[in-house]
Amino acid sequence: METSTDLRYPVGKYEPKPFSTNQKEEWIADIKFLPNLLEAAISNLDGAQLQTPYREGGWTVHQVVHHVADSHMNAYIRFKLGMTEENPTIKPYEEKDWAVLEDVRQLPVNISITLLFALHERWTVFLKSIPDEAWETRTVFHPEHQQKLTLWFLLGMYAWHSRHHTAHITALRERMGW
Repeated sequence: METSTDLRYPVGKYEPKPFSTNQKEEWIADIKFLPNLLEAAISNLDGAQLQTPYREGGWTVHQVVHHVADSHMNAYIRFKLGMTEENPTIKPYEEKDWAVLEDVRQLPVNISITLLFALHERWTVFLKSIPDEAWETRTVFHPEHQQKLTLWFLLGMYAWHSRHHTAHITALRERMGW
């Protein structure tokens, strides 16, 4: 796994790669196993540890876990829209604002971990059903970035996102000796 000294990007920034079936399988595996890896990353953390920011000025571990669930619910819908509509405009959302809403503040992280297990099971089955030719021809439009994005680009981005946030937590644990 690529690592970085920048605490914001412990696995580096997302770098798109050309389509290949091997890369596709690797990225789908990243999506499939994210719930297990994230659950392991937070295993045995106490309340104070869960409320620790992964970096100065960053989200707490608690917020990171809930953010991954929020983000990946949006991602799953984006993929389904991309397969069923012609270049649909996707809905951006204010991640930082979602991270301070009451559901994030009040609910324990196991709620989002449980959600992620179910969501990623469905998402993985769906991703495996996408024909190879659709990965680079099916697109969504991101209005905030004024950019057409292929499903291939999104797959890589969310595979990276899975590793990225898990590494926020595991790197914090290493630094803190937890």
